[in-house]
Amino acid sequence: MKPSKKIVVVGSLNADLTIYCERLPQPGETIHGTDFRVLPGGKSANQAVAAGRLGAEVALIGAIGDDPNGQMLRESVSAAGVDVSSLRIVPEPTGVAVISVDRQGENSIIISAGANGVLRPEDLPAAAFEDAAVLCLCLEVPMESVLAAARAGRQAGATVLLNLSPYGPVPEELLQLTDVLLVNAHEAADLLGADPRHDWDAARSGFQARGIPRVLVTLGGDGAVVLDSTGPQPVVEIDAYRVSPIDTTGAGDAFTGAAAFRLADSATLQDAAQFASVAAALATTRKGAQASYPDAAEVNAALA
Repeated sequence: MKPSKKIVVVGSLNADLTIYCERLPQPGETIHGTDFRVLPGGKSANQAVAAGRLGAEVALIGAIGDDPNGQMLRESVSAAGVDVSSLRIVPEPTGVAVISVDRQGENSIIISAGANGVLRPEDLPAAAFEDAAVLCLCLEVPMESVLAAARAGRQAGATVLLNLSPYGPVPEELLQLTDVLLVNAHEAADLLGADPRHDWDAARSGFQARGIPRVLVTLGGDGAVVLDSTGPQPVVEIDAYRVSPIDTTGAGDAFTGAAAFRLADSATLQDAAQFASVAAALATTRKGAQASYPDAAEVNAALA
């Protein structure tokens, strides 16, 4: 049988209410913005679109409201070739994220779960997980649903890729069901109790002690690090692909979707991280999240 390359993404969809400004405001301060846009976002929707734009077969499971923002998100995700037949429409409004982006492309984000907060385990159709090669998860929907999806993914034989964001306490069972953990340096420090950048091999050992032998740590403009206790090279640092960023919103999701795309094609963790690092960098050169994501030709040209 031909190996499956299908990616299933379970989680969030948000309307990104984005204001561009010269700098981010200080607490209690009001500043003028330079532009305002309502854009499709949400970590899981972004990851699905990132993988779909690269050419993957992707299915997204989540919840949206019966409102204009929900329709916008459905159309954006569908336009990337993602299967949205498992999206549930609920009475709650579609989730939103309020985002400020400064002239260096850095951002601050506040999310309101809305429909994402009512996604339940019974909303996850078992058939959607069949033949999945990779399952992408994040923490923008209820933990009971994340855990149920991880169990279904493991049962289906998929590689469970958990993006531990937004960071919060998680059940040990979820960590045990995770095949590849994706975190940034701050999330890694929260989980391990120490900054991983001080000693990458110690961080790898710490993750392995928690039952997580394969980890991708993203470092923004400084690249990424692969921690793989199962491979011949336990620690591999991935150099950043240098660009002039305009908007970093959704860059981490571009990394996740691109890594899933390569893992679904049986790539090594190092190769997946290299590819994903370039995809994420390219995404920062355009405004917004989903609209900024590159296709495979663009990433491969940058890698060449």
